[in-house]
Amino acid sequence: MRVGPVCKSLGFVALLLVATIVLSPDRAGAQTTLEIGIGIQNTTTNTVTGGAVLKELGLFEKHLPTTGKYKDFKYSLSWQNATSGPPITNGMMANNIQIGMMGDYPLMVNGATGQATGNETQLVAIIAYNAEGSGNGIVVHKDSPYYELADLKGKNVSVPFGSAAHGMMQRALEQKGLPPDFWNLVSQSPEIGSTNLQEKRIDAHADFVPFAELLPFRGFARKIYDGAETKTPTFHGVVVRKDFAEKYPEIVVAYIEALMEANDWMRKNPKLGAEKVEEWTKINKEVVYIFLGPGGIHTLDPTIKPAWVDAIKANYAVLKKLNMIKDLNIGAWVNDSYVRQAYKDLGLDYDKQLATMTGYQVAGNDPVCNAPVSNPREAGEVWIQGGDIVPFSSPACTLMGVKKFTSQERKLNAVYLVDHELGIKVFADAAFYSVGGDDPKKPEVVPFMLKHDAEAYASKHNGKLATYAEALSAVDASH
Repeated sequence: MRVGPVCKSLGFVALLLVATIVLSPDRAGAQTTLEIGIGIQNTTTNTVTGGAVLKELGLFEKHLPTTGKYKDFKYSLSWQNATSGPPITNGMMANNIQIGMMGDYPLMVNGATGQATGNETQLVAIIAYNAEGSGNGIVVHKDSPYYELADLKGKNVSVPFGSAAHGMMQRALEQKGLPPDFWNLVSQSPEIGSTNLQEKRIDAHADFVPFAELLPFRGFARKIYDGAETKTPTFHGVVVRKDFAEKYPEIVVAYIEALMEANDWMRKNPKLGAEKVEEWTKINKEVVYIFLGPGGIHTLDPTIKPAWVDAIKANYAVLKKLNMIKDLNIGAWVNDSYVRQAYKDLGLDYDKQLATMTGYQVAGNDPVCNAPVSNPREAGEVWIQGGDIVPFSSPACTLMGVKKFTSQERKLNAVYLVDHELGIKVFADAAFYSVGGDDPKKPEVVPFMLKHDAEAYASKHNGKLATYAEALSAVDASH
């Protein structure tokens, strides 16, 4: 392990060796105990397969090595939950955490801080991603007169500083040629920002997964900007202390293999997965599903794709220009050897997965329009309370299904559609619509997350802007 100048005193070195990485004999003397700190984010939904799911299902323990040099090891896992990335980085710098997970911008700060302090970390795997940048977003109060980013000029906007959402905001300003003082920006955690927004103490709040969906779902907010508008990939990834990984590479590989099993568990039964994640994290199951269910906002995939490395370089340039980050040698920081080894151990083709960005999609047969669900961009779903999640082949058929189920006095947990412009899953009751087209008997129903996108589409396609209630009224449930 490389020790920087500040670590040279014998007292500090002794303290370092007693930290969580240390091996110590147990009482029987036959085993040695290895304590491993894992920094997780329970309420950051697209990290749960790397944290809460592993913890609750015991998957990391299942994959930890027990042969060779590990045959006499006893493992003690310390799951350390945080609401954002910076506290996990602090724990890694103090060597209380050896494995951590966080979003793209905090990941870069983690790497730069480690290189600057002699506590190097490496990016070894991805947990989940959205290739266009969705997941981060800006919300306003549901009664707000603001509908797009331009409306926030000079307004009081909060965001967790140093977060992926903060990075998205910097990127958005840069792309639009707007100055850093475009808005009055203050740092607030998700919990504080959510409360202040609900009580109308701020004009808008920007946040990372899942808050831009969670707050509207809970009934007091409306999204006006989505990270997908930046067209810049966003992701959460896994970082490890370099000294720990080099000493115990099999453990790092074991963690990634456990992550991959957790991903498979979520994909195998996403409804059950969402329900269990709600139980473990208190994030509503309907919100978990919009991110990690079929066709969800985020794709579970541990491979470190070249596009993500390119995004890191571009995002790093933004932060460096604003003097918000120390120097980072990206080539030395990104290390895909551990995830490659995990794929090899499991008999899987890493390079094949590296080359694809295809996730699992909504499938089945539409019971109202009697058609197969064949186009992911048109698919919808209705989650019946106490029942199934029913697939539909189009937005109009989905809304027909809503009317049919409600006429049967069945309550619904959520209705999902896909935004026509951004291609991301949205809650139908929070969307704007273009309704109309050339055939009044079969009106075209096109959903959008953003009001201005719906208005633009309606003006070009002989439609009119509509709310969810108006879109429901336009479809014929007896079809």
